[in-house]
Amino acid sequence: MNKNKLINYAHRGASAYAPENTMPSFELALELKATGIELDLQKTKDNKIVIFHDKKIDKKSSSSGRISDYTYEQLLQFDFGSWFNKKYAGEKIVLFENFAKQFLSKKLIFAIELKVSGIEHDVLNIIKKYSNFDNIYITSFDYQILYNVRKINHDVKLGWLIEDNINTDNITKALNINCSQICPNAQKVSKEEIKLANAFGLAVRLWGVVNEDVMKKCYKLDIEGMTVN
Repeated sequence: MNKNKLINYAHRGASAYAPENTMPSFELALELKATGIELDLQKTKDNKIVIFHDKKIDKKSSSSGRISDYTYEQLLQFDFGSWFNKKYAGEKIVLFENFAKQFLSKKLIFAIELKVSGIEHDVLNIIKKYSNFDNIYITSFDYQILYNVRKINHDVKLGWLIEDNINTDNITKALNINCSQICPNAQKVSKEEIKLANAFGLAVRLWGVVNEDVMKKCYKLDIEGMTVN
């Protein structure tokens, strides 16, 4: 594979250097020459789509509970930066539409992970306003969410995030909803599994690149890209 084409997805933005899934993290990803950005979407109590990863906000904000416990306006009152470093005090949660407006037109590849169901229509509508979908992958660990997305949009590229190793069963399921990517854990994947996925026309993107050693090992593999912090 042409390694110049390998996509290095900034995982939740440049999350090793700035609070994950915040505007400074995404802006820094651009400065550090990432060729892709990975982010996570959830829904607020008043049905706004915001960017946040964890099930609860306790560890990464000045409050507690779930995203769905609060309206967007309530979430804006909380500090989403100080947990990482005091210099990011007062950092706000990011509305997905604001991110889309600023970033989706850039020459980057986006891996947009849906963490909850029920947001599929809204997410696709927001993307449609700011992108032609060519540079977008909708991803999820939840197969049903990807199935729902495919029913709504026949063309958007899908990436199925899996905990298991790549095998013929999950390849078949991925192909049943016309996935473009299958996305296993970088620390578990083998050359043989990647070769198997590629033989069925599936690209492979890796997650769980926890350190430089794992990254160097993965770089030698025949993959589409990997998420790095």
